[in-house]
Amino acid sequence: MNNAPSLHSSAAVSYAIVKVGGKQYRVEEGDSILVDRMSADEGDKVDLEPLMFADGDKSVLDGKGVKIQAVVTAHEKGKKIHGLKFKPKRGYKRRYGARAHLTRLEISSIKAGARKAAAKKEDADGS
Repeated sequence: MNNAPSLHSSAAVSYAIVKVGGKQYRVEEGDSILVDRMSADEGDKVDLEPLMFADGDKSVLDGKGVKIQAVVTAHEKGKKIHGLKFKPKRGYKRRYGARAHLTRLEISSIKAGARKAAAKKEDADGS
């Protein structure tokens, strides 16, 4: 049997949907994801753009107030894709191959309510 938690269960699973390079990924803290090549060096910390955050019962649909940090762990190449062009009876054959340039990100932290707490602190100082 599969002991992995179901997406439809009522267990408090904290996850976020982030946008990286025009694509969307579902991430949890500690996850490792492959995205299109980023200009950051290995070991750099990058902030990801949150679109949605869900934490059990509570859900921030627009992602405001959520801060997601990731660490660039490696730059990799994807699986090779082979292609072939062929036209019969003409002596025409062309083979080609391509590999995607990818970056592996390790999700280090997902913090919800970071901006709200800072705003309340500023209000308390300003009053």
